[in-house]
Amino acid sequence: MKSFGASKEFLLDDNQEWEVVGEGVKRKIMGYDDKIMLVKVDFETGGIGYKHEHHHSQVTYVVGGEFEFSIGDETKIVKGGDSVYIPPNVLHGAICNKAGVLIDVFSPIREDFME
Repeated sequence: MKSFGASKEFLLDDNQEWEVVGEGVKRKIMGYDDKIMLVKVDFETGGIGYKHEHHHSQVTYVVGGEFEFSIGDETKIVKGGDSVYIPPNVLHGAICNKAGVLIDVFSPIREDFME
């Protein structure tokens, strides 16, 4: 695995660039080293995190909004204060019912986000 080093120790929100990753969906990387990564994801109402899978473990915290979240064969509504755990190699995705923000934590780093 390629090494990406580590982010700065302090990553101030105003200084981090948004990257548009889909219609109504943008993200910014908020800290990482090769073993862990934290990403802030902003969804407009109707934004879709299309179903996908990856070899990383993922925990997602819902800062606000409301999402129809699917993990494997199960779908639930999650809202501010809720969180989900996504095991490696399990199909998952989200549809945003009310605009909101997710905080995604990945282990190891999402190499594809660094390209």
